[in-house]
Amino acid sequence: MRCKIVTRGKPFQSKLAPYEAEIKELKASGASIRAITAEMASRHGLAVSHNAVASFMKTHGLSHKSFLDGISQTRKYELFKQLRAIWTYDSTSIEGNTLTLGDTMAVLEYGLTVKGKPLKDHQDVVSHAKGVDFVQSLIGKRKITVDDLFTLHRIVVGEASHDIYRPVGAWKREDNGTYGAENGKSIYMPYATADDTPKLMDAWLKEFNKALKSVKTQEAALEAYVFAHVAFVRIHPFFDGNGRLARLLANIPVLVAGFPPIVVPSEARCDYIRELWEYQRSVGVISLVNCDLLPELSRLDNLRSLVKDWWQATLDLVDEAKVTSPQRQ
Repeated sequence: MRCKIVTRGKPFQSKLAPYEAEIKELKASGASIRAITAEMASRHGLAVSHNAVASFMKTHGLSHKSFLDGISQTRKYELFKQLRAIWTYDSTSIEGNTLTLGDTMAVLEYGLTVKGKPLKDHQDVVSHAKGVDFVQSLIGKRKITVDDLFTLHRIVVGEASHDIYRPVGAWKREDNGTYGAENGKSIYMPYATADDTPKLMDAWLKEFNKALKSVKTQEAALEAYVFAHVAFVRIHPFFDGNGRLARLLANIPVLVAGFPPIVVPSEARCDYIRELWEYQRSVGVISLVNCDLLPELSRLDNLRSLVKDWWQATLDLVDEAKVTSPQRQ
């Protein structure tokens, strides 16, 4: 008697595994399970069910609460673009970018250039928006790595450096600092030394990854944002782009917890810089000897209050979208 050999298709886990990065990007953009399933079928001819995709995402840590949940697919996509443009405009404007919000939206939406505005300003806007996309792609990761930070730095800073002492996608190789004024005098304030930076950033990443696993509430997300943001700025691990990276990275725990990003408004630039300056001056230069990432937390009470107020703008935008464009059941 001849045995009948039955061939079976690959289990859905094997079928979907090669496309994990694509699924992660689709999820980060706000795509629903149904939309991701349809997209996988369209792109790769994969015959898998919605339940199979949902199970795969859960198994691989790609299924998480999102602030875009409960909003229709079309509005979800538009809201994400709107938030990305606002986030990009405000963050680059704080660093001196001359493009207006309208200019920023035109550059990102239509690829237009604005007459009379520097090419670098256009490039910085496009690079920051790509940085937002990359941050979104990291949401499903269980652990953020040094390589992730280096990749984000390359994306945000843009072109490769030709100066070995000012590398892109690597820790700074020269000490850096900033100037401020106290009692009518100009004062130089150093950040962490280049030699201390790698170990200090290892400590920062350790605390940062703890937050990714533990942040659940809005209050905890606020605390995680302030901690990650200020501690990163104290170290200033790169030769350039530290402010933009701090405002991007500190939002990862916020997004992981299912809340919209905290955006520092450009009009609050002076208050924002003053609070960071005064805190750093009060607690001293961070080093491997003075290695507490964020000492004297009470000194951050005013900044924490400001951040909470700034956050309300994106919280309101999302709430409005959920009221005006609910997700069909």
